[in-house]
Amino acid sequence: MTAPSSDYMGFVGVTTGSSSIMKVFPLWADILGLPTRTLVGHDLPMDAAPELYRAMVEQIRDDPHHRGALVTTHKMNVYAAASDLFDELDPFAVSCSEISSIAKRGSRVSGRAKDPITVDLALNDFLPADHFVRTGAEVVILGAGGSGTALSWALSERADAPSRVIVTARDDEKLEHLREVHRQHGTRDGFIEYARTDAPEDAAAIVAAAPPGSLIVNATGLGKDRPGSPLPDNVVFPEGAYVWEFNYRGSLEFLHQARAQEAERGLHVVDGWRYFIHGWSQVVADVFELDLTPEVVEQLAEAAEGVR
Repeated sequence: MTAPSSDYMGFVGVTTGSSSIMKVFPLWADILGLPTRTLVGHDLPMDAAPELYRAMVEQIRDDPHHRGALVTTHKMNVYAAASDLFDELDPFAVSCSEISSIAKRGSRVSGRAKDPITVDLALNDFLPADHFVRTGAEVVILGAGGSGTALSWALSERADAPSRVIVTARDDEKLEHLREVHRQHGTRDGFIEYARTDAPEDAAAIVAAAPPGSLIVNATGLGKDRPGSPLPDNVVFPEGAYVWEFNYRGSLEFLHQARAQEAERGLHVVDGWRYFIHGWSQVVADVFELDLTPEVVEQLAEAAEGVR
């Protein structure tokens, strides 16, 4: 990539050109009075070699026109490969071993994990207050990567936390990493259950057994960067469940599975659009050192809706 000769912000992902943010960012730049309207994608393959992540961070660090970047998909890999290149890491980044926001303060480069904040903001947009306390609903998080880890962290800190959260993964290593994150965080024993699911049918059994009104979340990334769903088509969602697809673009098989049962089972089906809005607005605020009020965030959301 040839670096622009004026200030710009970066976007580290897999298929960044397909993201709505490429059209949204210039609109937000005008609303927020940012010093640049230019957003440049840094596309890396899934599970790229460590030296590629290091080169990307070094480019951000060394280019005086590069203001910072949002990291998606590669959050945990950036931390694993290049955390030593950062002058500052926030507690979320260290505990969750992920970096979603790269910002520069003079010659210093900071890495932050914004997902525990942004996922809670997005959850509050659709889940009724005290829902878990009133209904006894539980949570099933399909996927133990960065976003699933962030949601489990955020749920453990809620005043209206559910009685039980089940996190699934097809990889013991990811589940062990998640256990360690929760141990360091001080999450109470028994709050999180860790379930290995070798096949979609295993995950479907856990979903079907959840109480009515439970929150079922696709945090696997399937349906965005890779096609597919963590669940088979014959899955049965709990009555009245809140079914949350973290993605808003892609093949979205999980979202389609939920919408097929929406009327029959009284589901509340939510895609990842508001998560996208909160995720990007929080990182833009970090990169450009802004304080965003809820009113400004809604203004940004309205501007983004026009190009969705």
